[in-house]
Amino acid sequence: MSQKRSALYSILFNRCPRCREGKMFKSGLYTTKFADMHQDCPCCGQAFEPEPGFYYGAMYVSFGFNVAIFVVSLLILSLFVKEITMAMMIGVVAAVVVGLLPVIFRWSRSLYIHIFVRYEGPCSEIPKKVHS
Repeated sequence: MSQKRSALYSILFNRCPRCREGKMFKSGLYTTKFADMHQDCPCCGQAFEPEPGFYYGAMYVSFGFNVAIFVVSLLILSLFVKEITMAMMIGVVAAVVVGLLPVIFRWSRSLYIHIFVRYEGPCSEIPKKVHS
């Protein structure tokens, strides 16, 4: 019997929303193939792209993450710098966003699919989905 994982764990570690066990992405985080996803969950068979264009909505999630990065960067800069210039702000935000691009991309997709696909139980206890 496998352990029950939380939704937060599943989102942060990019696991299948249905079984919370199978990995959503094929490769490591900081590789040129960071965006390559499995077509279906290797464990329970859940389709990771339920319909064409499904992840367009994940752009709004990504936008939210990037706004949060902007606000946090502004707060941190205001603690250490007397006068914040536009160039300084753009440089800091650009560096952080580019550095976290694979993380933000994956978390956005993971959070978005978790909104629409509900947890059904551990992989060993639910029927495997078969796609034709």
